[in-house]
Amino acid sequence: MVIAKVLFWSSVGALAWTQAAYPVFAAGLARLRSRPVRKKDFTPSVSLIVAAHDEEDVIARRLKNLLALDYPPEQLEILVASDASADGTDALVEGVGAVEPRVRLLRCPREGKVAAQNRAVRETKGEILAFSDANAQWQPDALRKLVRNFADPEVAYVCGSSVYETADGTNREGAYWRFESWLRQNESELGSITGGIGAIYTVRRSDYVDVDPRFGHDLALPYLMVQRGRRAVYDTEALASEKPSRDIEDEYRRKVRMFEHCWLIVLRGKMLRGLGPTYLLEILSHRHLRYASGLLHLVLLGSSIALVREGLVYQVVLGAQVVLLAAAAAEVGIARYYVLVTWATVVSLFRYLRFGVPAVWTKAEGTR
Repeated sequence: MVIAKVLFWSSVGALAWTQAAYPVFAAGLARLRSRPVRKKDFTPSVSLIVAAHDEEDVIARRLKNLLALDYPPEQLEILVASDASADGTDALVEGVGAVEPRVRLLRCPREGKVAAQNRAVRETKGEILAFSDANAQWQPDALRKLVRNFADPEVAYVCGSSVYETADGTNREGAYWRFESWLRQNESELGSITGGIGAIYTVRRSDYVDVDPRFGHDLALPYLMVQRGRRAVYDTEALASEKPSRDIEDEYRRKVRMFEHCWLIVLRGKMLRGLGPTYLLEILSHRHLRYASGLLHLVLLGSSIALVREGLVYQVVLGAQVVLLAAAAAEVGIARYYVLVTWATVVSLFRYLRFGVPAVWTKAEGTR
């Protein structure tokens, strides 16, 4: 029973820390030792890159939105990197480019989103590189809000905030994201965030690095910037909006695909190399333990069952887990979302270990 107790208390402690205690700790520490970004309104040249694969349903709307940004036209170029689109995406982009010289199309072989982004970077000249998804929409002042952070010479990477529209179905990603946004804001105030947002982010060209096409920018770029002595920050006022997956089940499948890439980075990306103590704690707490939450829950459930006759605390914890699983089975919104997303971390690890991670990606159902 000693081993069972060690597993029980270790898993309880790790879950309590990553899900509750760490966010509170980060918020408190950010109040004590905040590192404000020295912002200034200026307008360097910007290359805005949209990676697209078969996005004919949304690409025209995306370009119209970007062309309406409140930013000097002569300082902005827009490049759509088409990852071997087989629908009408390329023709639509070329049609816009025929009347708007700021818009260009770059045809890429089918190698995946990051490979297309890497190619696009080499084909542009802006001092600042901006990236966005084809299905996102930016507020008119979003680019100005992002760029002002680069007045601080320590800043290499800036992401904005993505607001999820209300899902047509049962997805509760919006509720989770409000919590995640608050946590990222606190991490940014401490120095640097541990993960970006694919819908809206920018990188100083001199700091951009080609990453493994299987990695993805969202998780890889922030920690790579920090390893190079730079800052990756979060600007809550730079706003984008996205349509989430319609159903929790659709979101579960999207999370499995996403977590496969996360596991690759965690296990192969050398994330912990060369980090200071504060950021190391952030990475371990917000990334490593969060991605391990499914495994921790399985350990907790197994040890709780083994120890159920050992005392009231074990019975209470087991009972709480049974209630959570029952609520998820009964399709109670938040409970079902939490259980499915947590289980996705386990399934994605199994898939990564068995099949590896492809560089190419598929669109999430219902997000267009």
